Amino acid sequence: MTASSDANWPDLAGRIEGGRHVLPVRVYFEDTDFSGLVYHASYLRWCERGRSDFLRLLGVRHADLIAPGDGAEPAAFALRRLEIDYLRPARIDDVLEVTTECDEITGAYLLLVQHVRRQDALLCKVVVKVVLVSQAGRLMRLPPAVRAAFARQAG
Repeated sequence: MTASSDANWPDLAGRIEGGRHVLPVRVYFEDTDFSGLVYHASYLRWCERGRSDFLRLLGVRHADLIAPGDGAEPAAFALRRLEIDYLRPARIDDVLEVTTECDEITGAYLLLVQHVRRQDALLCKVVVKVVLVSQAGRLMRLPPAVRAAFARQAG
């Protein structure tokens, strides 16, 4: 599927509403352990999708960072710190929402807060600091376009 065809799929990348990104997720058998409860790492995968789709909907594409052109140095986002609180279990066939909000943006990092909910029940809270690194692993400043995308979304 191409980037231009993504727009034809409703909610494929979730949606931005009220300054936050909302990604619907259904719990499948592959997301659970032997007991039918969601395996802890599944929450991390869903949150990664939420962060990636939030960026995508803001116009920040990973592919453009990896192959920027114009002699710019290739880069990618990396997690600097992650805090996760598991509050309640999710179960097979549950329909969940992963919300992502930008709590802070500086020249060097994004601080994102994510919640995984089943209706009104908060199941998991994640706070993640995201940085940009070069292919050599060197920390880089966030490009002005990234900061501007978040500023437009917040305003």
